[in-house]
Amino acid sequence: MPENADTSQHKPDLQVRRLSMDDFPAWQALRLRALRDHPDAFGSSYEDALASGSAERRGRFEASVSKSDEMSAVFGAFSTDAVLVGTAGLVRSPGAKVRHKGSLWGMYVAPEARGTGAAPQLVASVLATAREWGLEQVQLSVVVGNTPAHRLYER
Repeated sequence: MPENADTSQHKPDLQVRRLSMDDFPAWQALRLRALRDHPDAFGSSYEDALASGSAERRGRFEASVSKSDEMSAVFGAFSTDAVLVGTAGLVRSPGAKVRHKGSLWGMYVAPEARGTGAAPQLVASVLATAREWGLEQVQLSVVVGNTPAHRLYER
């Protein structure tokens, strides 16, 4: 997690950090679980994700976790036993006129980890990174009726 992220309100039994290629198997499993269990919450579908194949998902993940630029990042929340229980991504908008904007994407916390502080810690990491990159806006979308997500993002 970026050093300037505020974690004072969060429980210390979680670790939030930027993901790397070593985390791909755990991320892939959690992402597929999210798409399967909550199909209305994402723009992608479980079926499309399966059809794309593991190699394509791996390539997209690799592009998202590249630390050589300030274009994208993926964060993970890990339980005390080092299990990935939540993820959130940040992507900078391409193009000179919109480089000041980014999008929070792929936000998901497994049901067994909800209420642990994982979601606010993930959002704090995304926003801290957005500030480090000089972004002025971070956009997101939430499915109508997802009241817990609305409350989280309104903070």
